[in-house]
Amino acid sequence: VQLVESGGGFVPAGGSLRLSCAASGRTFSSYSLAWFPQAPGKEREFVATISWSGGYTYYTDSVRGRFTISRDNAKNTVYLQMNSLKPEDTAVYYCAAKPGGPHYSPNGFGSWGQGTQVTVSS
Repeated sequence: VQLVESGGGFVPAGGSLRLSCAASGRTFSSYSLAWFPQAPGKEREFVATISWSGGYTYYTDSVRGRFTISRDNAKNTVYLQMNSLKPEDTAVYYCAAKPGGPHYSPNGFGSWGQGTQVTVSS
């Protein structure tokens, strides 16, 4: 599956953004998806994942209650709604996909998008 992210931008602290990740391929509905931001000089870190059906989601502690991951299998798209953004959320956000059940490490994902930049000003 091929992935293309969009929706990044420049927002003030406390603002909101919704990232989208559009996938190609007929088997999208059998893939689990996740979002991994990567800040300059740091490794990609897990923030959110969603199962193939959308029935299971999981977030890292730093974004739980602020970010919401969702998917629309009819549109082959996964979303990340980000509210109450903080300067430390600044990063390139990558969408990733894997067949089967959800995962929490970048090493578990074989398909990646090109990333979309999110910049939060203080």
